[in-house]
Amino acid sequence: MAALISSVMDTKDKVPFFAARCEDMGIDILPPDVNQSDHEFVVVDGNIRFGLDAVKGVGFQAVESIKAARAQDGPFASLWDFCERVDARLVNKRAIEALIKCGAFGSTGATRKGMLSVLEQAQSAGQQSQLDAQIGQGSIFDLDDGGGSAATVSHHAPISETEFEQKELLSLEKETLGTYLSSHPLIEVQHALRAKVDCSIAELADKKDGSWATVGGIITDYQKRRTRNGTQMMIATLDDIEAQVELLAFNVGESTKARAIEPDAIVIVKGRVDQKEEGTKLMVQEASVYDPDPEEIANAKKIEVKKREPFTVTVDSGQLSMDTVDDMKSIFEHHRGEAEVLLVVKNGDRETKLRLGPDYRVRQSPVLRSELDEMLGGPSAQAA
Repeated sequence: MAALISSVMDTKDKVPFFAARCEDMGIDILPPDVNQSDHEFVVVDGNIRFGLDAVKGVGFQAVESIKAARAQDGPFASLWDFCERVDARLVNKRAIEALIKCGAFGSTGATRKGMLSVLEQAQSAGQQSQLDAQIGQGSIFDLDDGGGSAATVSHHAPISETEFEQKELLSLEKETLGTYLSSHPLIEVQHALRAKVDCSIAELADKKDGSWATVGGIITDYQKRRTRNGTQMMIATLDDIEAQVELLAFNVGESTKARAIEPDAIVIVKGRVDQKEEGTKLMVQEASVYDPDPEEIANAKKIEVKKREPFTVTVDSGQLSMDTVDDMKSIFEHHRGEAEVLLVVKNGDRETKLRLGPDYRVRQSPVLRSELDEMLGGPSAQAA
């Protein structure tokens, strides 16, 4: 587990990739929490929880103040309780707002939208309570209960149970943590998006320099620069969960591609592959926003399930030469995917079935079938 935590710390900008690895192991990556987190990542009930240092705008002294208040009087019951107990000089409004946005108050049971709506009141009340304590003055709500002791009466405004939409919550996490944590904007549309592209971003590394490719994903980084000749160029990062690629576009101005490529936009991009020593880049020629409707998403999921079924290639034994095998392997390599290949060799009425290894798994498509049919001289590829 210690090695896993170290891995997270070394790849904070690649949490989605690491989260996928942890999911395979039955381990969850949890958001920061004011009642459980330390400075760095910690193990909680067999899962890994983000540290408070990872939250933008929350400094070392702020985390120390939170830990001290928690150690002295136990877990925070609410945002109001938090604002009354942590040192307002060390944990300011900006820090509390960031903690709310990233989900660090999840253990209190309140909604992020509701807490943000009362934050100003809660912070003001907390500051006043701390000021009163410093000068030894009780609150006007500290009433005598008749037994000689003070009983605090809570007059805090209720926190609304209304919450942000999932897309907004993810945006808040990205803003405060630099990554999507509880989910990913592409999870819901990934199958539909995959059906619209030529290959995944990871597969671009195998493409020839100068070749054309269409890929899709979400824009996670974006900036415009002015070139020496005065025109605008764009540099952006496209992420499809599994990999990232840098996008470059020149003479963008007010072009359609410039309007499509914006931070957090899900887009489909067509361009030329530029293989550099420092890595693969894509020179953007066309770009469009991708926003599929529910029916398209549902249909894509069904198709994706079908594509994972074995892909059968039927060959007459007389055709099965070393050259034929090499040609088939070459085709399979250009259509890498998740479906197993089942090779059926016919010899008269007899059939021999050979299941190819994981190195020859394919992504089923009409293009794959067409290439195999052309090579073998007839309809010989089909889904099992």
